[in-house]
Amino acid sequence: MFKESPVSKIIDIPICHVPEAVYRIAADWIGQRPADSLGKFVVWSMDKILDDLASQQSSAKGSKKSGQQPSSKSQVPIFLVLALTLRRKPDILISLLPMLRDDKKYQGHDKLPVIIWVIGQAAQVDPVVGMFAWVHNLLPLISGKSSVNPQSRDLVLQLAERILAAPKAKNILLNGVVRKGERLVPPSALELLMLASFPAPAARIKATERFESVYPILKELALTGSPGTKALKQVSQQLFPIAVKALRQNNPNLSLEAADIFIWCLTQNSDCYKQWEKLHLENAETSTFILRKLSEEWKVYAEKLSPFDDLRETLKTLREKNEEALADGAAAPESIAFIHDSDKYCKAILAKVTRKSSCMKFGVPAIAIAIGAIIVASKSSDWNLM
Repeated sequence: MFKESPVSKIIDIPICHVPEAVYRIAADWIGQRPADSLGKFVVWSMDKILDDLASQQSSAKGSKKSGQQPSSKSQVPIFLVLALTLRRKPDILISLLPMLRDDKKYQGHDKLPVIIWVIGQAAQVDPVVGMFAWVHNLLPLISGKSSVNPQSRDLVLQLAERILAAPKAKNILLNGVVRKGERLVPPSALELLMLASFPAPAARIKATERFESVYPILKELALTGSPGTKALKQVSQQLFPIAVKALRQNNPNLSLEAADIFIWCLTQNSDCYKQWEKLHLENAETSTFILRKLSEEWKVYAEKLSPFDDLRETLKTLREKNEEALADGAAAPESIAFIHDSDKYCKAILAKVTRKSSCMKFGVPAIAIAIGAIIVASKSSDWNLM
């Protein structure tokens, strides 16, 4: 079942051999059992399967054990009922994820196919549960580590690709960005995905393109929410330092992505402007990169950043800090050029937000006056004709 088989094949075993009528009756019966009992059964079943797997691996290595080992055919009913349980009550898996993540019994390359099969059963009927498990338990195993087994990485990515390829998967996932009080893709996971999708050119690997293909939807899941809510403000506060950290790595592709997230944080939480002011001088290069991007791509970001009150005040504060640092000689020699550039971009953006504000302030009265003048002129013309 697990030997070099693609995830698309192993997920459907052994359910694909069960008649639909039998499946429905069994699933209905399982649905009536208490969640606590089903959770215990899932753990018991997984332990039995992993014990059998370990026994097979020991036999393959030629180790001798006393007593006759039971046939693996006896595991088929366990696989079957476990699959039925996870498909009928997928939420049970979420409560077990911390145990699967922390207990060494469930860790290791040899056990990964079983864990992926388990997650795949729940994902088959509930993509949100499947993606939640993938992000929280499997993603940390394959990102940010040079020693990752390529086969493990391949299996984990196969599962993500399968979940995202399901019909209406994107809409289903976007409607379930929070599960059991936790975000589907928390900021820490987005950081792992960002680093895996935008590595330094010399660090690109065969799997990089696959990370790049799943990144956009997972990023969307990480940033989705109702603007202005406490939950999204919290996300922005957590993502802001992550974006700054990524910007410091001098990786062009990563910097562009990190800058986009940096600016998104500004649109969600005014406190991020204050954080920007505090880090400006110590991170002059990073701050200048953001200002240049805003200046050069103003049409892209203007609507998202409107109204501009917070941005305007921050730009003024940055200019004041620049002036003070240059006047008292406190600026580090390597930062002086960046400070000059940042001041130039601050002036350019301030001109845009000030002009926009003036148009909004005086545009409506001016239009009203013009319309009034037209009406008066029209009436005067009518009187003259009379």
